[in-house]
Amino acid sequence: MKRRSFVLHGAWLCCGLLCLQQAAGAEKAAAPPVLPLYPPEATASMVAAGGAETVRITEQGEHVVSNVHAPSLTVYLPSKPSGTAVIVVPGGGYRELWMDHEGHNVARFLNERGITAFVLEYRLPRAPGSRYTIMGDSLGDLLQAVRLVRSRAAEWSLDPHRIGLIGFSAGGNLAGLGVMNSGDGTADARDVIDRTSSRPDFAALIYPGPFEELKLKAGDPPLFLLCGGDDRADVVTGVTKLFAAARELKIPAELHVYDRVGHGFGLRASNTGPVSAWPQQFVDWLAVEKMLVPR
Repeated sequence: MKRRSFVLHGAWLCCGLLCLQQAAGAEKAAAPPVLPLYPPEATASMVAAGGAETVRITEQGEHVVSNVHAPSLTVYLPSKPSGTAVIVVPGGGYRELWMDHEGHNVARFLNERGITAFVLEYRLPRAPGSRYTIMGDSLGDLLQAVRLVRSRAAEWSLDPHRIGLIGFSAGGNLAGLGVMNSGDGTADARDVIDRTSSRPDFAALIYPGPFEELKLKAGDPPLFLLCGGDDRADVVTGVTKLFAAARELKIPAELHVYDRVGHGFGLRASNTGPVSAWPQQFVDWLAVEKMLVPR
């Protein structure tokens, strides 16, 4: 499918960075800064046609975002950065985005361990009346996020070779698509972001799905795979098949399947038992893969 593309301008990004540089120690900040993926003029017509982003609050007090027409990254800068960055991709069936247990909670946890985190809001092809596509728009937003973060690695004290993804449910599907459809930048592009690689250096797929388009190839980056044993059969089967395919292709991979655990647990204070330790297991895996340098 044809992808929409936008030209980014360095002046616009530099303006956004003035506030970002003041956000060192973002784990203590009440409101981390939000950086648009594209300049406002590039998304103005989509926002005008589709209306403002909406947020509903669940009975548990969690924030669920929908009607996304201006994709963005919420930026969490640690006070003592390790050089590693993770783009957090919430799920929601490509209809909405569960921003807390699959987004901001994860970013804050990583921040406390010196990992710079970015929570992605991407366009939603399965929302009512949406004209967006997964391969054209959602994937385009994810790859743009990787390019944007890598292009600003120096400003955020990042190693450009330690920038990865963690995605949940549909966000895990999108992270997987990012692994399998990324590429080098365009060498003669006018803008530095377009010249920058969109390839993630690692990816964590947390109870991802669907799996039809997730086809690994030799040379893909290391994978951290995780789901609950009581999740849907297609998720459990799909995750284990991805692990087997990775091993066959000699792609470094680690698999966790938690017994008596279903779908959508994310990172919540209410999680108990072995599954509650999965975030630290992910961080430990980053160290094993030499994607995280101990502080």
